[in-house]
Amino acid sequence: MSFRTSPGQPASPPSTTGYVEDVSPGSGALAPRAWYATSDARSCSLNGGWDFRLSPTADAEDDSFATEDYDATGWAEVQVPGHWVLQGHGAPAYTNHLYPFPVDPPRVPTENPTGDHLRRFDLPSDWPADGGTVLRFDGVESCARVWLNGTDLGEFKGSRLPHEFAVGHLLKPGANVLAVRVHQWSAGSYLEDQDQWWLPGIFRDVTLLHRPQGSALDFFVHASYDHHQGLGTLRVDSDVDGRVLVPALDIDVGTGTPVTVPVLPWTAETPRLYDGELVTGGERVPLRIGFRTVELRDGLIEVNGRAVLFKGVNRHEWHPEKGRALDPETMLADVLLMKRHNINAVRTSHYPPHPAFLDLCDTYGLWVVDECDLETHGFTEQAWRDNPVDDPRWTPALLDRAARMVERDKNHPSVVLWSLGNEAGTGRGLTAMAEWIRARDGSRLIHYEGDHDCRDTDVYSRMYADHAEVERIGRHQDGGGLRRRRLPFILCEYGHAMGNGPGGIDDYQHLFTSHDRLQGGFIWEWIDHGVKDERHGFAYGGDFGEELHDGNFVCDGLLFPDRTPSPGLLEYKKVIEPVRIDGGDSATRPGERRGPGAGWDGTVRVTNGYDFADLSHLAFEWSYQVDGETVESGPLSVPATAPGESADVKLPAPPADPRGAEAWWTVRAVLAEETAWGPRGHVVAWTQVHSVRAELPAFVPSTAPVPGGRVITLGPGTFDARTGVLLSIGGIEVTGPRLDVWRAPTDNDNGAHWQPDARHGPLWRALGLHRMRHRLDAVEADGNSLTVRTRVAPAARDVGLRTVYRWTSDGTRLRLTVSVTPEGRWALPLPRLGVRLGLAGSADRATWLGGGPGEGYPDTKAACAQGRWESTVDAMQTPYVRPQENGARPDVRWAEIGGLRIEGDPAFWFTARRWTTEELDAAEHPTDLRPGDTVWVNLDHGQQGIGSQSCGPGALPRYQLRAAPAEFSFVFSEIPD
Repeated sequence: MSFRTSPGQPASPPSTTGYVEDVSPGSGALAPRAWYATSDARSCSLNGGWDFRLSPTADAEDDSFATEDYDATGWAEVQVPGHWVLQGHGAPAYTNHLYPFPVDPPRVPTENPTGDHLRRFDLPSDWPADGGTVLRFDGVESCARVWLNGTDLGEFKGSRLPHEFAVGHLLKPGANVLAVRVHQWSAGSYLEDQDQWWLPGIFRDVTLLHRPQGSALDFFVHASYDHHQGLGTLRVDSDVDGRVLVPALDIDVGTGTPVTVPVLPWTAETPRLYDGELVTGGERVPLRIGFRTVELRDGLIEVNGRAVLFKGVNRHEWHPEKGRALDPETMLADVLLMKRHNINAVRTSHYPPHPAFLDLCDTYGLWVVDECDLETHGFTEQAWRDNPVDDPRWTPALLDRAARMVERDKNHPSVVLWSLGNEAGTGRGLTAMAEWIRARDGSRLIHYEGDHDCRDTDVYSRMYADHAEVERIGRHQDGGGLRRRRLPFILCEYGHAMGNGPGGIDDYQHLFTSHDRLQGGFIWEWIDHGVKDERHGFAYGGDFGEELHDGNFVCDGLLFPDRTPSPGLLEYKKVIEPVRIDGGDSATRPGERRGPGAGWDGTVRVTNGYDFADLSHLAFEWSYQVDGETVESGPLSVPATAPGESADVKLPAPPADPRGAEAWWTVRAVLAEETAWGPRGHVVAWTQVHSVRAELPAFVPSTAPVPGGRVITLGPGTFDARTGVLLSIGGIEVTGPRLDVWRAPTDNDNGAHWQPDARHGPLWRALGLHRMRHRLDAVEADGNSLTVRTRVAPAARDVGLRTVYRWTSDGTRLRLTVSVTPEGRWALPLPRLGVRLGLAGSADRATWLGGGPGEGYPDTKAACAQGRWESTVDAMQTPYVRPQENGARPDVRWAEIGGLRIEGDPAFWFTARRWTTEELDAAEHPTDLRPGDTVWVNLDHGQQGIGSQSCGPGALPRYQLRAAPAEFSFVFSEIPD
């Protein structure tokens, strides 16, 4: 490699902006090279406050602002790194795939917000006078032109890629003026349609790097591992001759010289790095060397001789206040959260991340699919006509983007696959990228989801394939050419984490572990891209007046915008546990609670699901709970089981006689010692096995209903004599209960617009399930029961639910048995089936025995542990950025709230909130919800599964709540003071 630059030209008016619509990657920048944060050469950050002027068009102002004596008095100030639209200048805009401007490549609108940036700076007093200096931009969206001290350095596109300029000959000791003109729209925007906020600005670091004579220009660390012999081979190629030092391995060799020594390999589970140095005549560059070999062998992706299973996430860069201008603390927070939730892989959707993030992946251990800054998704609107990736005029820009990614990131052991981009169709440009990458780096594999024939790729990749298709692929029954059928498969996107969900990921994981060809996948995505907003808490598409937007589709992450884990992340952590602990009947299906099974002898099977690590870093412990109270606990001795192996371990005898209570074992695998990413005792995996499933206390009706004018009394219950509606239980006033089938549709209920026939939310609404009418047919006081006969049905439809409420009492308690018989042809599943009742607003706390501590639904409850839980009603709400059904606790045996105890037969879903379902349904943001004077409680016999249909398959059939005859009971009693 060599530094190349165009001769500098003095700035002069008028402005010329033809480069904005030029399909070339730019001019004047140096050739791409390896990125490294530090060396013993000097550097100077130019981050901080910059003078700023916003213009409505690309040519509204001339270039005179770039001259050294320009007076910027009256300009605003913005922070760099940053986006000007998040600092009070204009507004962000969100689209998923539609271009927010006419599709006429490479032309862009005249209305092209353009930000002029000025930074005046002095060189440090001890800045070396010898050698040269490079000016580096790590990320600018979407097109920038640069001047230093009045000299035009050039312009560039490729928003999330580094660009460097040689500037040593232009620098002065003091009063330097750096001018950067940034255009929001450019020809490059057609290559960056990446399902995210459009956020112009200088959003990554700007740095001056001194380059002494004889300093490293570019270098490539080749560090392979021979798993048969335990040997690593190191060779560092450098454009400048030097020596490579690795003290811990006693290595001191010249550049370009291979050396083979015994080493410990790098993996995502055991991220062993060796500190070294590249020493040239002018510079000492730190090296962090991880020895590992990535290869495609026998149809599988292998690292160090073992097939790997990706338990991954797609990660956009996001901060709710700073956008994509991430600080080191935020990047570290992401990595620590991933590690603590059992995630082992990241796809850098859909562009290379800040390079510091890859340093963290090297250090803490994450497999990385490094994706090029390329997506042309909007061309689907015209059947990919004029798609740049199949237009040779754009190929130099595509190759430039590929080269800048590969050269920047090639020395990271965490990067195991290069991805050509995302949703860019197919074409000659992608083939050219793949050929260039293979020629430059044969040590990694190539990924691209859109290449379904796998002509250019080493892995068959899909997004949002349903479970049945994934199983066919796992069995090599998916069709396609012979080459594709011989390749490994990954779901580069699945489990769309939008709102409540994703559902069904346990079932996917079961497939991944059942078929070798299925090497895992990457949940879409890591974090909700909500923008912090005084009006709404967090804003999404449309909240800034965009004329074209995709609403809250930008909020589809496992983290809420403030980086609080969502229930979806907790579910994913449980589903992808690297240790499986089975007790009793281990043949249960995903999502089902494990039971002791017939003849269970108290043995649990511990299976090591790691790819490389044994279990010696974990400690195991057991506890025994009776009705949610731990009565005894202790350590469990588990051998250091090798990857893929199992050990059977006997639990002690039950320490207590539960005497009819609910009792179960809990077994946990925790970190035995503190690690770089987690404290000692951090829970890695757990399971529960029921020891005793208790029956509800016997209920013998013994009290007859007593008429009393306008009311009927039955035991502790008072009823309206005309309607049969319950009014109170003892001293507790109650509204309802009555049958309820409606829930505020989740994002997954509402589904993707391209699946109109399966969007349950709109179909439910069209059927009228949100406005059911309750017809009273009869109130019958007969013997020991009060029976209320009704029909519940939507207006304008001939379907209904014949519903009978039968009340009985044993003198102190009330039992409600609800019988439901569908009438007519119900083509759709029901949202929910249960009863809703209201309690006084003072009912602000709840206690329950069942699943918790968080929410769970039929296909999202793997992370719900059986226990005795307590919470405020407010804390039971899940703050999805767009309000929707949330907060149900599954498998509840009993609940207490507002002085009322409720026991279920069978177990039920329990929800409590300070607003009605209808109010929740109407809200667009959490700030729209206002607590009322009533706490509304849902006791559900059934819930429709969640699925992932906001961009994927819906709930599997076994999680669907089909209309069918049903009967369920609840026992109500007043809790004594």
